[in-house]
Amino acid sequence: MKQQNFVFNICFLIFLNLLIKPFWILGIDVGVQNSVGAADYGLYFAVFNFTYLFNMLLDMGITNFNNRNIARHSQLLSKHLSGIITLKMLLGIVYLGVTFGVAAIIGYGSLQMKILFWTAVNQILNSFILYLRSNVSALMMFKTDSVLSVLDRLLTIIFCGILLWGNVTPEPFRIEWFVYCQTAAYLIAAVIALMIVIAKGKPQPLSFNVAFWGVILKKSLPFAVLYLLMSFYNRIDSVMIERLLPGNISTFEAGIYASAFRLLDAMVMIAYLFSVILLPLFSKMLKEKEDLTPIIRASFSLLFFFSVTSVVLLLVYRYPVLNLLYTSHIEESAAVFRWLIPGIIPISFTYIFGTLLTANGDMKLLNITALAGIAVNVIVNLLLIPRMHAVGAAIASLSTQTVVSVLQLWIAFRKLHLPASAVPWLRCLIYAFLLPEVVMAIVTLMAHAAGSLPMSTLWNFVASAVAACLLALATGVIPISFLRSFKLKDLKKL
Repeated sequence: MKQQNFVFNICFLIFLNLLIKPFWILGIDVGVQNSVGAADYGLYFAVFNFTYLFNMLLDMGITNFNNRNIARHSQLLSKHLSGIITLKMLLGIVYLGVTFGVAAIIGYGSLQMKILFWTAVNQILNSFILYLRSNVSALMMFKTDSVLSVLDRLLTIIFCGILLWGNVTPEPFRIEWFVYCQTAAYLIAAVIALMIVIAKGKPQPLSFNVAFWGVILKKSLPFAVLYLLMSFYNRIDSVMIERLLPGNISTFEAGIYASAFRLLDAMVMIAYLFSVILLPLFSKMLKEKEDLTPIIRASFSLLFFFSVTSVVLLLVYRYPVLNLLYTSHIEESAAVFRWLIPGIIPISFTYIFGTLLTANGDMKLLNITALAGIAVNVIVNLLLIPRMHAVGAAIASLSTQTVVSVLQLWIAFRKLHLPASAVPWLRCLIYAFLLPEVVMAIVTLMAHAAGSLPMSTLWNFVASAVAACLLALATGVIPISFLRSFKLKDLKKL
């Protein structure tokens, strides 16, 4: 039953995100950029990314620590809620001070400061929402958390949509309005999330307890360190390209790498959604000493299907995909793409076994694996970037993710004494072996049927995706029993 509930909840979470976020990216984000122009949007984008540089100050690992802690000890919610809220408020003030201090030092102007203020406020509100959601998911309210995960984006779509296309103002759309719409959406979402948590937690009055803050920060510090280390080996590639290559070559190669990395980053978000549910679920099951095998098997099967299928389809159709996204340097991007995209597979595994080790409190071991990842990444980049440029960085990224995922898988099996049956190894290997052959057979068949492959790329892709689903069912990678998770009575509850 728990396995069926997990499958239903993860599919519901993915469905909501796929329903809302593509429209956010392709509709609102692109619509705003087209309305205000490249210069104004570029100003906002630069300021937005600047506020991200200090994001760690807003959380300090509290959200992940809290998610694990409340999942294990739900009775602590009412005791901890008011104290952590005041701590988050203090961290928000520190964040604003640091952000504005650095902005003043580097010479931000009045318009930049204006946008910076509201963008920084948005970051604070978003961090607050993530903390509140960590309580909701820790209480196993996964459907509620799924709705909260897209609520701010949905509200921003509505607000911006009215201003962009509703003809409610004679003035042209201004970039400040985009920021204000996000602020309003975050604020409403934060209030709703707070009301839900208060209804469940019945918190004590707000308290300014310095000793309590110190205990929380000390316990959450390993989570913060892990986040920093993972951010380093995930994002250092483009920096090393720019630093190791001369002149204009460095910026060109960094741009090529970014064009391939953007799609990897988007695909990995689907895998990340698994960890949102798995962290509190694993934490609670470990606390109650329940059998982890069914959930590990279910999550591994679903993520293996998603990651391997995504990699095979994106590699086979890499030129049509890149031509759809970009207008130039397709050949160079494709060369990087073919090494970067397979990273979806090991990254997906880290969202299972890394999350499992996090739930078990093995932060020291996780930080060691992250340090190993940094070492591999830096060494391979130093060796390959001077000779192979962006392709070398892509190989370094794939090598790093593979080493980290293998280490985490090995540690998880040894540390938690997991049986070999926790992962359907044989079924997965058969599926991974057969899928490329099946896809290439469909490409050949469709090419003969249509007479011209470029004319039928979309149908090729759809036919390949359908064949992948059927093959997954035939090999048992996706057991038929998973479909029983989607019961009519469960859908009616939504």
